[in-house]
Amino acid sequence: MTATSTITTGTPRSKLPPAMVGRRFDWGQPFVYLIALVVAAIAVGPVIYVFLGGFRTTADLNADPAGLPDPWTLQNWAEVLGAPRFWGNVLASVILAAGTTAGVVVVGIMAAFVIARYDFRGREGLYTLFTAGLMFPLTVAALPLTLMLRTMGLHGTYLGVIIPSIAFALPTTIIILVPFLRAIPEELEEAAAIDGTTRIGFFWRILLPLSMPGLVTVGVLAFVGSWNGYLLPLLVISTGTLPQELWPLPLGVTQFSTQYSQDTAAVLAYTSLAMIPALAFFLAAEKRIVGGLQGAVKG
Repeated sequence: MTATSTITTGTPRSKLPPAMVGRRFDWGQPFVYLIALVVAAIAVGPVIYVFLGGFRTTADLNADPAGLPDPWTLQNWAEVLGAPRFWGNVLASVILAAGTTAGVVVVGIMAAFVIARYDFRGREGLYTLFTAGLMFPLTVAALPLTLMLRTMGLHGTYLGVIIPSIAFALPTTIIILVPFLRAIPEELEEAAAIDGTTRIGFFWRILLPLSMPGLVTVGVLAFVGSWNGYLLPLLVISTGTLPQELWPLPLGVTQFSTQYSQDTAAVLAYTSLAMIPALAFFLAAEKRIVGGLQGAVKG
């Protein structure tokens, strides 16, 4: 075998696609990587700027907005972490995110199980209805939702935020879980039925453990979406009777930045601390999210 009959990887020329024969380097790849780096810089750049800005003083930020911390200071972080209001905002966000995540996972898996594994008239129409829910953002339903919550006595409460958050997260949850559950072989259900297992038993003992990657995916998406949610808490909580110390972090950031508008560095530190839990949670479950989405696509 001659040197010209192989590519850099050592693959025989006869086994390579015709498009790769005669060239050693794909000039399209550097362009793809360049675009990916530019997009990543646009997405990550503001986060890094906010994080580093929390280690600077307001005077340094005003003198050189694009500079690096010199010297590095922890005073802003200490002031924010020492404020009881911050921990009250964290508690409120944890309650809203945990309640929304639990509701999305429980209701989503039950609805997806019926649509994916039961055969009944209108099943595809029901799935299409959930899919159509993606076309209706929260802003469209803001006014009627607020009026309905007032009528139900849920306005100004955490439950008034959790229930609508679950409803608006269900379309994405159903779209991810239904193909995932359909991909589970029917032979497993038939074998379980032969062994005397009911459909509910099959759901708890077999289907639920196998669908865990998909559940983790929708759970993480629901948690991050609730943690970063701003409009719904603004409509429901900020106009209620709850004190500002019990508002969730997105509202807390707005209120803090308004009250401390002259202390830019402290506002950046508060914003950084508000972002860290969601970022850490998302990065920790990144591989599980990718695995769940791949399972949904294959299904």
